[in-house]
Amino acid sequence: MRSALPLLAAILALAVAAPVASGQGGGGAGVGGGTSASGTPAPVSAATARANRQLDGSLNLGMRQAGPFSGAYVVDLTANRTLYSRNAATGRLPASVEKLYTTTTALQRFGAGGTLTTAILGQGTQDGGTFTGTLYLRGGGDPTFGSTDFDTANYGTGATLESLVAALQTATGITRLNGGIVADESYFDSDRGTPATGNRPSGDVEGELSALAYNRGWANNSGTAYVKHPALQAGQDLAVALKAAGVRLPRRVKVTAGRAPADARTIAGVHSPPMATLVALTNTPSDNFFAETLVKDLGARFGAGGTTAAGAAVVRSQMASSFNISPRLNDGSGLSRSDLTTPVQVVALLRGMAANVAFTSSLAVAGQTGTLQHEMRGTYAQGRCRGKTGTLRDVSNVVGYCRAKDGHTLAFALMMNGIYPDYAHPIQNRMQVALAKYGG
Repeated sequence: MRSALPLLAAILALAVAAPVASGQGGGGAGVGGGTSASGTPAPVSAATARANRQLDGSLNLGMRQAGPFSGAYVVDLTANRTLYSRNAATGRLPASVEKLYTTTTALQRFGAGGTLTTAILGQGTQDGGTFTGTLYLRGGGDPTFGSTDFDTANYGTGATLESLVAALQTATGITRLNGGIVADESYFDSDRGTPATGNRPSGDVEGELSALAYNRGWANNSGTAYVKHPALQAGQDLAVALKAAGVRLPRRVKVTAGRAPADARTIAGVHSPPMATLVALTNTPSDNFFAETLVKDLGARFGAGGTTAAGAAVVRSQMASSFNISPRLNDGSGLSRSDLTTPVQVVALLRGMAANVAFTSSLAVAGQTGTLQHEMRGTYAQGRCRGKTGTLRDVSNVVGYCRAKDGHTLAFALMMNGIYPDYAHPIQNRMQVALAKYGG
């Protein structure tokens, strides 16, 4: 469990120029075969043939070292040419590579500028600065909702409770509350975990799932303990924040959990950072809590409801319509061992999203940021490759883009199952260096 997440500034400061896609997703090809992504043979120069042989040698060695439960697929997007394919159509456990399916769907459905809103609603009357009635704190599935100190330390941005209280005071001029507070998390279901955790809270999720999770539902700053009821805790923190802002409350203000009635009116709100930022905060550090919250947001807004299953169905539908692929998934982060996808499917998505700067800049940069910060430092791949890693106890994947020596953009998926991750990382690093050095 991370004690602190990367700041947004560190996530976005080292963006590699966004690759430009050419053509549509490709199928398999022979190893080093120099076949176009559409399957049509394309003539190559002697220099290109030599570069292909060198790349084949490096990638073949890596795949032999990775073992029989691994696959790889590499496409030169600039030349629209498949460069390498080994077991590329065989399904593998994606682990956190699955986050690319979730975040791509979030970008396509919400838009890069879309936001999630946490609101205060009221039911009652106001006389001067005194509000008599009930205030409802309604969660909108924003994973950044929290305190100013927490959000600044962990994200460098976010929707804070202090900002929400300030918006309430600006909108109403409230100085006194005669009544209670109700915390409403009904936008999502009450499952705190994912199918991989039996839908129960788990450190693997890195937070407690709720439409109204305050500070990720953490009971301490390290995330090793969770609050018993995240929405109720958020309501209690609202009471504290109101007092800190000078609003007088009943001596024993009643704070409960419930649902805002239909006739309660929205009187203040605070918006999440734009979806492009939420996607960066998900992909660069590979944040399970953000991914699982986003998949429930997709279900709540575009599917059958705020559940993991409904969100996963939206993602599957989007993958089919946008990229003509059908990965098997039942969560948002890839924790589930029921998830399955192929290198060809991953590269189809990478091809389709290569010109989307919000997507490409959300990926970790080799030797510089996120989960690739400590990989490939001092090599030719540093700063030239960016991608998404995926790790379980016996899974190590890395997928993404490399800017090759000849200036071409290569999309790649190296998916290794049945392997110890610490053994896989050096293999993958050498393979990515070979991609960066490719001069075909």
